[in-house]
This record gives sequence, structure tokens and C-alpha cells, in this order.
Amino acid sequence: MKKTIFTQLFFLLAIGLSAQQPVAKPAQDTTKKPTQQWQGQQAAPGAKPAGQAPGAWQAQGPSITGRIAGVLLDSASRQPVEFATVVLLNAQTQKQLTGVVTDEKGAFKFPEVTLGKYDLSFSFIGYRSKTIKGINLTPQKPDYTTGNFSIAAESVNLGTVEVVGQQAVMENKIDKFVYNADKDITSSVGNAGDVLQRVPLLAVDGDGNLSLRGSSNIQILINGKTSALFSGGNVSDALKSIPADQIKTVEVITSPSAKYDGEGSAGIVNIITKKKSAEGFTGTISASGGTRSNNANLSLNYQRGRFGLNFNGGSFYTPPRPSSSTFLREDFLSTGTRTLDQQTEGTSSFYGPRGTLGMSYDLNAYNSINSTLTFNGFGQASDNTTKALFLDPASGFRQEYTRIAEANSLRGGFDWNSDYRHTFKTPEQELSFSFQLTGQNSFTKNSLTQAGNDPNLLRNEKNDNRGINIETTFQMDYAHPFSKKVKLETGVKGVLRNIDSDFTYSKFNEDSKQYVEDLQRSDVFLYDQNVLAAYASFNIKLSDKWGLLAGTRYEHTDIAGKYRNQERVPFSSDYDNFLPSITINHILKKPGSSVKLSYSNRIQRPSLRYVNPYIELTDPRDITVGTPLLFPEQTDQLEFTYNTFLKGGTVINAGIFTRFTDAIIEPYTIVVNDVNNIPADQAALLNSIKPFLGQIDNGISITTYQNIGKSTTVGFNFFSSVTIKKIQLRGGATVSHYTGEGILAGERVTNSGIVWNGNLNFTLSLPKDIKFEANGFYLSPRVGIQGVRSAYTRSSFGLRKEIWKKKGSIGIVVVQPFKRDVTFPTRLESANFRQTSSYSFAQRSYGLSFSYRFGKLDFNKAPRQRNAKIKNDDLKDGGEGNGF
Repeated sequence: MKKTIFTQLFFLLAIGLSAQQPVAKPAQDTTKKPTQQWQGQQAAPGAKPAGQAPGAWQAQGPSITGRIAGVLLDSASRQPVEFATVVLLNAQTQKQLTGVVTDEKGAFKFPEVTLGKYDLSFSFIGYRSKTIKGINLTPQKPDYTTGNFSIAAESVNLGTVEVVGQQAVMENKIDKFVYNADKDITSSVGNAGDVLQRVPLLAVDGDGNLSLRGSSNIQILINGKTSALFSGGNVSDALKSIPADQIKTVEVITSPSAKYDGEGSAGIVNIITKKKSAEGFTGTISASGGTRSNNANLSLNYQRGRFGLNFNGGSFYTPPRPSSSTFLREDFLSTGTRTLDQQTEGTSSFYGPRGTLGMSYDLNAYNSINSTLTFNGFGQASDNTTKALFLDPASGFRQEYTRIAEANSLRGGFDWNSDYRHTFKTPEQELSFSFQLTGQNSFTKNSLTQAGNDPNLLRNEKNDNRGINIETTFQMDYAHPFSKKVKLETGVKGVLRNIDSDFTYSKFNEDSKQYVEDLQRSDVFLYDQNVLAAYASFNIKLSDKWGLLAGTRYEHTDIAGKYRNQERVPFSSDYDNFLPSITINHILKKPGSSVKLSYSNRIQRPSLRYVNPYIELTDPRDITVGTPLLFPEQTDQLEFTYNTFLKGGTVINAGIFTRFTDAIIEPYTIVVNDVNNIPADQAALLNSIKPFLGQIDNGISITTYQNIGKSTTVGFNFFSSVTIKKIQLRGGATVSHYTGEGILAGERVTNSGIVWNGNLNFTLSLPKDIKFEANGFYLSPRVGIQGVRSAYTRSSFGLRKEIWKKKGSIGIVVVQPFKRDVTFPTRLESANFRQTSSYSFAQRSYGLSFSYRFGKLDFNKAPRQRNAKIKNDDLKDGGEGNGF
């Protein structure tokens, strides 16, 4: 199967290569550096700008080029204006030749400009456009600098919707929603999960499960690329391993185009970490400490000419935090109601390192390479003590017992990404090859002791699980502009996933006083998932007001699984999907306003958490187990959005959406009332997982995952930002109605309800470079076919002051000050049982943060940007579960 995929992938790559050979270049062009990018596109390296300025110099021998650079400031605050558009114009024809976007220091540059006469235009949303005329580059004076150039606030540009006078915390772009975490002072303490709670459209529940507009079917990327950190399906642990103060921005893409993987039916979340890209050497030291979270980080960046090197490393530690939970299940028997009542107290802590080493090199004006190695680690230690009462009044049966469960887990992994990119003389024409190798190694150790008033309750067991996850990706992408109005993007991709889960169960032998392995329950689960994909997407500018992005993606998936124990039946499956997508965008007459209509068809493959038959040893009467052979969900999504910018700094974004999902994967809980009389609908399920269960007692509940049925979601999302002098208010909400139907226990069941989440943020700019922020978040219970799960409320407050000429900053952050614990209730129901539970843990936190930047950068010599090519957005992830 792997040989077949490699052969198909090689064949498609060969076709792409033969179709587009690199354009031959004159010898003198190969020594030139590439020009700056404009709005993410690479200008033609070494070529004269289109519409060359009149009077341009034609030097003999080696050509002479000039440079234009400067820094853009707000005329009132004298602060840098980030992400403003700077356009180079032909002085005579006023034709736009090329353009750049200002960086976080307000700096911009055109590193290689043909000698001649030019104008320079500056524009940005919320500012008056401004032009410098009559820039004349000659052999005697080939360079020109604007120095600190200022523009004044008020008018509107049709670019990104942002708040006047500073980079906004929230930005609404044509293809994504961006949250600038480094501009939010309350995001400096905690982990990635704490940051994502502040992002409009996203919600994080108490288990760490991430959802987008009510759906957990999303793909998480790090700097535009997949990571083995998330491949195991344990999103909660993965997010905890990323310190909050290392996140620069979070991008939310609700309607991915055909070039993105077909997985992630609700959309894509891209977490971008902090890094520099400029000439020179610089570094940043940062640390935060508090009652609930502590982390430290060092960032180093070096750029010299065409070579760049960067390092970012740090670690985090969360001290033991107290937790508690309640569990009450009522079983409706023919003889009456039987109950299982449990009360648990415990603690848990988290720790781990993370680091990234990156290298980039421009071979010449047309070819560049980029390679990055990231390593991560995550450790968790927890212990819980449970008091339980199992009572059947009708029969007089009563079991009262105490259970102690301890769990320790360690996980380490790496991501190695390498890209080669070749650009052509034609602007926006590009060919790239990418390779990615990711790995994750984990070890989980659980122990359980139990004793009570019945000898049958006695347990002393251990459970170890060793997991290895290797993922290899090959990818080729090609972009070809047929004209200024039509561009084709196409490519092929192959992803090979190999996952091993080696789990061992042992029981304590009273005679030998040693733990003896239970061979029946122990096994090695070997799971392979291979995906071959190809896509084509057209970006068409229909007019100055209308744009079209349309394409389709084909994906072929092979799945195979087997066990070391030959008695267990291996399985395999394969399927094909054609996934179309289309987006129509229209710029309205009102400045800063636009509407967008999007349709996409996407799939959601189950990750390891859903398919692994490994059972984590925590509660013998309430277990969760994966289902090896699950089919992917398939979703049709339609959305309509409206964006506008009003005078005075008010931003409005609103949208309506609907999703139709078939073969939905949801948790499904059954209760075994009588092991000697199991209903037919439960027998098939129990027989498939019985070898991994060991002892089955009356009253055990088993949660597994099934392709239960179908669901429909209709929703509305809204976000607004208002600036009133030194006060900024930001708020948003997503409200949706879920309807699900499927077959449970042989009967058709339905459930529906309203799910919503919202956040409100307040920022006050005080004198002497001090800022105060407050934010609140609420997530309503999530609705599923069998019940509702986990509501969540959170609030935080922060104060930050810049020091040492803005090279450093200090801050104070308070999280959940009004209540020590946060609580997550859950309710499940079926024809023969009702289950209510809640989980609470301490979240009130007081913390300090500090950062200091050192070194010197020359942003006028910044190299061209390098965008990650591989984005493996293709697995249905979950929160904490049986993992591996």
C-alpha cells in the first residue's frame, strides 16, 4: 500500500516538474537579491519593475540598483504604524510597480529598485493616505530614505479592518480572523488554551477541548504546519505545552480553500509563535510566575545577508492544583432504580520544555531553502481518591468502597520541516517542494488500588502505555498567474502516518507479592493511515469590486490496523473524496465594507483517540475505549459574512452559517445492567472490546465512539470593536442551534438545543506607557445526541507597563479572582439510565510577567518572508482521553 502511494505521488510530481521548467536567467541576474514581498506575493527577482520609470539609468557592465526605506509613524502618538501598505509608483504614469507592508516597528524597504523617478504612496485603514513625490534615484545617489515619516488618522482604506492608531488586538481579513495575542496583556500568563479562550469564534471547555463555532472538528497548526503534538488527539495536553507568552497571533480560517487539507470540517486554527526576521542580532528574555502557572523563555535571532538563524526555547511548570468531581448515575431497572454515587478529590500538575531552531538561506534571487526543527515535551502527574457507593435498594445490594488512582505521563516529540522554493521572473509564479517529518514518543503509567465492604471490590492493578507516532509528508505546490486577474494554484501531497500503541495491564499477585502481566488484556495496536491528495484552485478578479476563489481537492485514504495478538482480527479500509470549495467576495460602496459568501465540502477523519482500543485505568465502573474502524465525517458548510469599518474606530463583523454533517462521530455510553443477560444491540459492541476489558461487573458504563447519525447546525456570529479615546471595547458571540439524530440501543433518537459562547474585553490606555485590560468568557453546555456536556465561565484582569525605553515590560495578571474553582457540569440520558457529573479545579491565579529585548536589528535589510508550505489539517482531534 505504501509503495503504491509513493509511486502515485512520484508520478504526479514528475508531471508537475515536466510541465514547468525554471525560466533561464541571464548570468548577471543570479547575483541579485530578491525584492520585497507585497501582500504575501513575491515580486520578480532581478527584473526591472513593470512600467520602468522614465529616465531610468542603463548602466554598462554590472547593473546599479537603488534602495528606498523608512519608518512610518502615527502623527499624534509617534508610535509605529504596523501593517500599513507602501506602494512604489512610476512618477510619470502613476502605475503601481510593487509594494510592501510595514513591520512591527513601522519599518519598510524596497531593497532593489531600478534607477529612475518614483512616487511613494502610504495607506492604512483609519488613516489619511499620503504620497511622497519626486524621488529620484541616480548613480550618484542610488539610495533614498524617508526617515521617520508620519501619517494622520481618520480616513478609511479597503484593506484590513483595524482600530485607529495602533495594531488592533483583533483583525478581520478577507480570508481569516486574526487575534494578536502579543497585544493583549492578559495573555502573558498561562498556556495556549488560555489564549484561545480570548479568540472570537473559538471556545475551550474544562477538559481543554477546542471548538470553532460550536464544532470540535477543527485542525490546529503551529506556524502554518501540522505537528505530531496534536496527532494523538489529546489537544488539551498539547495546548498546555505551549506557553502563552510565546504566541504572537492566532488565525481562524472558517472557509479554507482547496489548497488546504480536506480535514477540519469547521475550519482551521493556526497558532503563530513569536519570531524576528531582520538584519542583525537580537534576543528576548521573558518570564512569568504565579500561583497556577510559571514559564521562562529565551529567544535569539541572527540575520546576516542571505543567511538567517533563530532559536526559541523555554519551559513551563504548573504547580499541583486541587480538583474535585461528583458522579451520580441512576440505572432504571425493572425492579427499581439502582444508583452509583462517587465523590473524588485530587491534585494534578504539568511541566515541560519546548524549543525551535530555524535556518534560512537564499541561494540566489530565484531559489531559497528553509529548515526548522522543533522539539517539545510534556509531563503530567495526578492522584485522585474516590469514595463510592453502589446501591440497589430492590435487592438490598450495597457496595461501599474507596479507590486511589495515580497517573504519570511523559511525552516528547519533534517536528522537522524543510522547504525549497523557486520563483520566476513572472510575478506570483512559484514552484515549491516541501518535506516534513514529525515524531511523538509517549509513556503513560497508571496505578489503581481499591478496597471496600465486598471482597469482589479488591483491586491492585497497574497499566502502562507506550506510544510512538511517526508522520512523513511530501508536498509540491505550483502557482501560475495567467494574467493580473486570473491565477491558478495547484499541487500534490502525500501523508504517511504510522502509530503504535503498546499497552500492558498487570495485577498484583498476593502469593508472589509481584505484579503479573494480564496477557489477555495486553497488546500492541499498530495503526497506519495514508493520504494522497491533489488540488487545483483558481483565484479570479472579476472586477474591482468582485472576486472569486474556486477549486476542488481530491483525497484518497488508506487505513489499516492490526494487533500483536493474532487472535484479534486485523482491519483495513480505503475511500475517495472530492471536496469542492468556492468563495465570492464583494467590496461594497461604503468604505471598508465587504460581504463574502462561501461554500465548502470537507471531511473529518478520526484521530488516534477515537480508534485506539486502549483503556486508561482510572475507574473500573466508568471506562472509555476507542473504536478501531470508524468512517470519516463529511460536512457541507455554507456561510455569509459582512464586515465594515465605521468612523471613530468601530469595527463590525457578522455572519450566518449552516453545517450539514453525515456519519457524525460522537461518544456513546451504554450501561451493562446484567452481564448474564446482555441485549443484542449491546452484545456486538461488548464482544468487540471484551478482550480489553478484563472483568465485567454489573453496573459498568462503557463509553465508546460511533458514527451515530447526522447533524444540522445553524448559527450566527458577531464581533465588534469600539474605540473611544483611550478606551477600547471588544466583544463577540457565536450562537447556534444543533439538531442531531441517530440510532442508539436499536432505537432512533434525536436531541437538539442552543449552544453559545461569548467574550467581552476592555482596554484602557493610561499615562506613562501603562495599559489596563479586563476580559470575560462564557461557554454554554455543548449539545450531543445523548446529552449536554461542560459549561464554562472565566474572567481575567491585567496591568502592564513598558520600561527601559520600551525595551522591557512588567505586568500583573489576575485570573478568576471572584471564585477559586471553575466547574464543568455534564448530563447524559438514555432509555435505561440518567447520569449527571461535574468536575472542578482551582483556577484563581495571581501572576507577574517580565520581558526584555536586547540586541539591534536593521529592518531596512530584512530578508524576504518565508511562508510554511506544509499544512496537515486533517484529523478529528479531541481533549483528554485514552490517548496512547
